[in-house]
Amino acid sequence: ASPDEEWPEAEKAEKLARGAALKWASGVFYRPEKLEGLGHYRRRETQRNSSIQSRLKSTVQSYLEGVSAGLEQLRSAAQEVQSVCQDLGAARWALLDSADHFQGLQHMRELMEEHVQLASVVQVLPQIFSVHEVFSHILQLLHGQRLLEAHLELMMVEQLRDDILSQLHLRGLSSAQATVLSYFSGLQELNESLAKQLWDIVGSSLRLVREDPVLFVTAVRIIEREEKIDDTLLLEATFLPPGRPKGWRQKFYQVLQDTITGAHFQAPRMDAEGPGLARHLAVLQKDIVSELRVVKDLMVQCVPAHYNILSVCTATYHQALTSHLQEILREDLDKQGLFLLLEWALRVYPSPEMMGHPDLLPEVDVSALGPLMSSELVDQTERRYVMKVKASVFEWMQRTLEVEFKEWFREEEPETDHQGFFQSALPAIVMQMLNENIQVASLITDSLQQKIYNMALEELEAFLGRLREALVQCGKEHQQDRAVPKYYISYLLAVLNNNLALSNSVSSLHPDAACREVPTSLQAALDRMQKKATQLLLEELLLDLQPLCLQLPSRKWLSGSQLIGSMCEVIDKYAKDFSRVRKPVFTLLLAESELLVASQYLRALLQRKMVCKSREERGQLCHRLLQDATQLRELFCGLGLDRSQQSLEAVFALRELICLKDPALLSLEVVGFITKYPDVSDEHISTLLDIRGDVSKEVRHVVLEMMAQHSQVLPEGYRPIFSTILVPVPELPFCLRKGKCA
Repeated sequence: ASPDEEWPEAEKAEKLARGAALKWASGVFYRPEKLEGLGHYRRRETQRNSSIQSRLKSTVQSYLEGVSAGLEQLRSAAQEVQSVCQDLGAARWALLDSADHFQGLQHMRELMEEHVQLASVVQVLPQIFSVHEVFSHILQLLHGQRLLEAHLELMMVEQLRDDILSQLHLRGLSSAQATVLSYFSGLQELNESLAKQLWDIVGSSLRLVREDPVLFVTAVRIIEREEKIDDTLLLEATFLPPGRPKGWRQKFYQVLQDTITGAHFQAPRMDAEGPGLARHLAVLQKDIVSELRVVKDLMVQCVPAHYNILSVCTATYHQALTSHLQEILREDLDKQGLFLLLEWALRVYPSPEMMGHPDLLPEVDVSALGPLMSSELVDQTERRYVMKVKASVFEWMQRTLEVEFKEWFREEEPETDHQGFFQSALPAIVMQMLNENIQVASLITDSLQQKIYNMALEELEAFLGRLREALVQCGKEHQQDRAVPKYYISYLLAVLNNNLALSNSVSSLHPDAACREVPTSLQAALDRMQKKATQLLLEELLLDLQPLCLQLPSRKWLSGSQLIGSMCEVIDKYAKDFSRVRKPVFTLLLAESELLVASQYLRALLQRKMVCKSREERGQLCHRLLQDATQLRELFCGLGLDRSQQSLEAVFALRELICLKDPALLSLEVVGFITKYPDVSDEHISTLLDIRGDVSKEVRHVVLEMMAQHSQVLPEGYRPIFSTILVPVPELPFCLRKGKCA
């Protein structure tokens, strides 16, 4: 093969070099003037090639020298390996020749091991024989409360037993372990006796650290000794003696927690109910703060730092209190008990009076313990408290309502305020009771205050409903005998004033001063109450006006009488009574009274229609209507009711229809009339045309057709007057069968 075929890499490298050289040359000599430096470039490249060749030669020479040295070392190593193989073969044959002699040494080895064991047993025999004597001595030390010495000897005996058991375990002599355990059986009783004393000391630790901390420190030292032994044995993990690990440090915590729980949180049942609950919580507060101060100031110094004794005790009190409060809440507590628990858990417990006490800070951080009552339990307890308060409020309001109802039947007028307005103590009693409950709830949480506020509004609304029912009952009894109650109207006016006082005071109950809106349902209840009292007053006014209205219209009235004067006297008498209510209600009563008078006047005119027989009678009727309406209007204006609020304008408008001289113009006038009073009906207009007495059938037909073409819709806020007036249906003429109507 050719050299190029044997070294393809060399050929490739040469081609790359030539290509690079051509690329370089084309870049350098791309201009004719650059050819002048060709000689310089040739000399420089010649020198560089010479330098590269010399370096290559020296490198190849050094590699060749290294290869020669390596070959020489390999040759020497091969000779040495061959020599070692020969020596190992000779040693192997020598060992095979001596194998029979080694078998005789096995018996010697067994005798030596047995001798070592017997020597060990001989060394510990005095200790083994003195075990029961040591047991007695340990017991004496325990009785004398020399606990450190007793525990030291106890550890020595335990170590002896454990060493023996370990040796037996290693040699697989498990059957002999029972004998050893039987021999050392007294250790169990001594351990139990020591442990009992230790746990008694731990149970009295809070007292001992104040009186004699030495005994408590001794107990802690013994517990730490046992913990180190437990850790060592668990770390070796080869053999674990019986009774290990003892876990006395964990037992220390358990006893301490049980002591705290048993001392404070297993109170008798009677202490968790009724008046005893406040005393029980006060004692808990005092004792817990006192004992935590002892732990922080004294006990912490008696135990290792890794015990975290203050944190453990604080968490124990916290968890025990949580469970204790849940147990108390399982009882059927009254509202005072529920309030005490909520206040104590949410306000007193984290306050500077208890867990936030300056003597406990900063080591005791109550915020890290979590809430004493979960949010679900707080919400549940708040709802229970609200239900209890609701029952109490209902009972109190019911008694207030019963007293109020009895007062309505007294033989004397209701009390008045400094301005002479009728009133009773009912609004003050109700609002004070509701406000006090809301303010008391604000001492706990905002959520409880909001719940009590919502409950108060619901109860007030229900109370207004019951008050309205009582008012209806009173009205029924008054209908049977108008002399009972004696001061019926006065007490109705007092009810209106009370209702107004409640309406003005409700907004002050809201916890948020910026939000003073009265709920829609409650406002509706207040409005219904006012409407019912107003209705009963108007019924009284109507009863006194009806005898006078029955005389309308009549020929006597038409010719002139004191009928309207008598009506004015009745109205004025009632207006004087109405003046004993505050202005908003007074104005309302005047407006409703005026509407009643106007509707009764129109009703009498339309229901007992009087047909005018001549133009003179129509003129006389118009004159009477003008005088009556003017007299009534001036009366109400004098009482303080503005003309724009009066409904008597309908009488003036009706008079204009009657006074119209040309009946042909009635259609236009009626359209204007129904536009102003859209609740007027065809029957009303037909009756009015009958009163005129001069309207032909054609005009009547045109008027009614015009009304049909201009049907009206009641505008918002319109006070209907004609829709409450029913006119008698005209009697149809009697017709024989198959005959024509007359």
